[in-house]
Amino acid sequence: MTNGKNIKVGIGFATGRKSFLNVLKTYIYSWNESGLVEDEKVSLNLFVAYDLSYNNTRVSDFTRIHPELMKQIDSVSFIGNKSIKEEIRCLSRENVIEPEEASLIFGKGYAAKRNSILYYAIKNKMDYLVFLDDDEYPLAVTNTRKSAIWSGQHVLRIHLRHIEHTDITHGNHCGYISPIPHINFNDKMTESDFKTFIEAISNDIINWDKIVSVMNDGGVTYADTGILTSDKAVDVEETNNTKFISGANLCINLKQPKRVFPFYNPPGARGEDTFLSTCLSDRSVLRVPCYTFHDGFSTYNNLLSGVLPTKLKFIEAENEKIIERFYKACIGWIRYKPLLTYITQPDEYETTIKEMRESLVETLPKICSYFRHPEFMNVLAELDKYHKNTKKHYDKFEETKLVWEKIMNHFA
Repeated sequence: MTNGKNIKVGIGFATGRKSFLNVLKTYIYSWNESGLVEDEKVSLNLFVAYDLSYNNTRVSDFTRIHPELMKQIDSVSFIGNKSIKEEIRCLSRENVIEPEEASLIFGKGYAAKRNSILYYAIKNKMDYLVFLDDDEYPLAVTNTRKSAIWSGQHVLRIHLRHIEHTDITHGNHCGYISPIPHINFNDKMTESDFKTFIEAISNDIINWDKIVSVMNDGGVTYADTGILTSDKAVDVEETNNTKFISGANLCINLKQPKRVFPFYNPPGARGEDTFLSTCLSDRSVLRVPCYTFHDGFSTYNNLLSGVLPTKLKFIEAENEKIIERFYKACIGWIRYKPLLTYITQPDEYETTIKEMRESLVETLPKICSYFRHPEFMNVLAELDKYHKNTKKHYDKFEETKLVWEKIMNHFA
């Protein structure tokens, strides 16, 4: 135990942004304000897996934490390529896993970064691990009488309140979650065209009516006041053998490591939280009443300095940066949807892929024309490529879980 404290909490950041230290400072102030720093029962332990290639950063962009802030947490583990290679050598030397198997857990991509945090947290005997993102802040925003109203959120404390007797808790998100900008439909692209396109590339959790509501709000998702004023957590319902969670504002109970699954994503894709979601049928998963504000376009860094805008900007489909972000999101979605469909709806897989392809052939020329971005045609090529490799990716996913099980048995 750390200083006699009997609840060991890990806080994990998979990060690559230069703004990380500012975000961390805000969270530490939040933990202090919520009483967790002074709580004699709770030990706060930071795990930072950093990527220097994502944004041309240096190690010091993540490790130079102010001494006064360091005093408010119990330990910090920085996880870079060098430390991961050493862990792989140790696991291989002890005949836990082979180096080739280790690449499935600690390779490239977001899933690997999250797995490294999971690994270090379990190795260091954490009871719980909370994942936070470096572009999400402990704030909630509502749209009341056409004005943005802000409230602070005790994200960590709320997760700890509910995690003891469940496997996973995850919170809610507001702000610029959706990469879909506000769109003025016309003869070049109708609402029906766009709906067909989005439904072809997205997963079960994305509801068209909700997308329309967010688009009408300028691309902003506002917090639900009913959730903000509630103390209750609710069970996450299962859809097609999947209990959908988010990759951040997420807490995992580590007290029984054998009940913990790894993250996975197909090469070059995202969706690591979605594939974890497909493993949770016999796990208890709760959605807890707290929010984080997602600053998807990095335009609200001043929130970290206490500047609270009364209006949030509309995300219009006229800015090249916004269109590029939407395009990359579409590529990310289409890269993991074949595997997700293969796992969750195997009997309907071939039919679904055929319908997706038909929808894309019909709508992609209109998408390219509307956004003046011919690269959107790549979405169809990516569907064909990842459809061709779906069985291979499925086998890798299953192998990843088996390799992780070996590591968990070793820790147990």
